[in-house]
Amino acid sequence: MSMNRRHFLKHVAAASALALPGMEFVRTIQANAQQLRRNNKSVIIFWMAGGPATIDIWDLKPGRPTGGQFREINTTAQGVRISEHMPRVAAQMRNLAIIRSLATTEGDHNRGTQLMHTSYRPNPAIAFPDLGSIASHEIPKLAGYRDISLPNYITVGGGARGGPGFLGMNYAPFNIQNPGTPPENIRAPQSLGSGDDLTDRIRRRQRLFYTLEDQFMFGRVPHLGAGMPYSNQEEREAKLAQRARFSDASKAHRDIYYKGFSLVASKEGQVFSLKNENPKLMERYGAAGMGANNFGRSAIMARRLVEAGVSAVEISLGGWDTHNQTFNAHATRLQPTLDRAMGGLVEDLVQRGMWQNTVLVWMGEFGRTPRINQNTGRDHWARCWSVVVGGGAIRGGQAFGATDQDGMAVARDRVTVGDVFATIYRGLGIDPTTQVRDNIGRPFAIAGQNGRPIEALFRGNG
Repeated sequence: MSMNRRHFLKHVAAASALALPGMEFVRTIQANAQQLRRNNKSVIIFWMAGGPATIDIWDLKPGRPTGGQFREINTTAQGVRISEHMPRVAAQMRNLAIIRSLATTEGDHNRGTQLMHTSYRPNPAIAFPDLGSIASHEIPKLAGYRDISLPNYITVGGGARGGPGFLGMNYAPFNIQNPGTPPENIRAPQSLGSGDDLTDRIRRRQRLFYTLEDQFMFGRVPHLGAGMPYSNQEEREAKLAQRARFSDASKAHRDIYYKGFSLVASKEGQVFSLKNENPKLMERYGAAGMGANNFGRSAIMARRLVEAGVSAVEISLGGWDTHNQTFNAHATRLQPTLDRAMGGLVEDLVQRGMWQNTVLVWMGEFGRTPRINQNTGRDHWARCWSVVVGGGAIRGGQAFGATDQDGMAVARDRVTVGDVFATIYRGLGIDPTTQVRDNIGRPFAIAGQNGRPIEALFRGNG
C-alpha cells in the first residue's frame, strides 16, 4: 500500500500531537523529582582552618585592651553587632544565630579539628564519625527523603578533615579539589561513546564488575559461604560474625561503586560545573569578577549540591592561624572573602526557598586569645569563643550566651561542643539523642556526651 507525502505528514502530525501530552508528563515528572530532591534536608559546614579569632568577627570588645582594631556595625538582628568587615553577613543576621559562649578543651590544631568535627575528644582506640558522615547516615532516614546518584557527603576546596570512622566507607566524604571543575573520575572515557550507547556500555561494565566481585568474594573466602561444617558452636559463631562483617564491608564497597557508575551514566554530574551560573550571582559570592576566589566558588558549589539533594557539604577557608599580623590578615583577605561567600550563600538559599531545609554551621578548631601578642597576633584559645548556626528549624536573628568584658571567660550560658551538635541535629529534624554503634556494637551518642539542643534557638519556631 502506497502513501503520498501529504497523507504521511498528516499522520505524523497527528502522532506528534498525541505524543505531546506524554512528553509534557515526562518533563513534569522530571521537574517534580528535582524539586523533591531539593527538599531533602542538608547541612553546610563552613570550616575555618587554623582557628579563627572570633573576638574580631562575632564578639568584639570595643574600648577594651583586648578589643583589637575593628569597629562594630549593626546587623539585621536587633542588638547584635559584628565586625565592620562583614557587611553582607550583617545584612543576613536575621537568619543566623551567634553562639558566643562555646567552651572547649583542645588548643591543638589536630585535636581541635577532631573534636569540632565529631563532638568527641580524640581517642586512639575509636575512630568517631564526623558531622557530615552522621548527617549522611541519618538524613536519608527522614520522611520525604529522595535518593540521589551523587555522593551524600561532599567536601569542596580542601581535603576532608574528618571521616566516616566506624560507620564505614559508605559515609566517607567525596572530595572536590577545584570547585567548578567536574572531577576527572566521574567523566566517562570518550571511547565509550555518548548518549544511550554510553549508558548501555556503562551498565554492561557495571554488571561485569559485580560478577567479578562476587566471584572474588566467595573464591577468596570460601569458608564464609553458607552450609559450611563447624567443629563447635564457638567456631560457628565466630565464622558467622566474620561473615557478617565481611558482608557489610562488601555491601559498602558495592554501594560506593554503584553510585559511581550511576553518576557517570546520569546527568547529575553536571552539578559540579559552574558554567551555567548567573555571572552576577557568581560575583555576589566572590566566585567571579574582581577578587574572585576559590572559597566563593566553593560556596556556590555548596548551594548547587544541596539543591541537588546532597545531605552534607563542607567547604574550607584556610589562613586563620594568625599568630602574626592578625588584623591585617582579617581586614584584607579573611573577613572580606568570608563575608561575600557566607552572605551570598545565605541570601541565595533564602531567596530560593531552601533555607528551611538547610542548616549552616560556621566553626573552626578553636578561637584565639583575647590578649594580643607582641607580633600583633592572637594565639590559640579554647576557653571561650563563638560559632554561628542558622537555617532549618533554628531561629535566627539573635546572639546566645556571652563572654565577659574582655572575652577572657564565659559570663553567661556556657555551651559545649555536644550542645552545638545537638542543636544542629535538631535543626535538621534529627533526634539529637540518636545513637550509632561501632564495629563491636558499642553505642555512641551522635551529639557527644550529654549534648543538648540550645532551646533558646528554637523558641518561636514551633
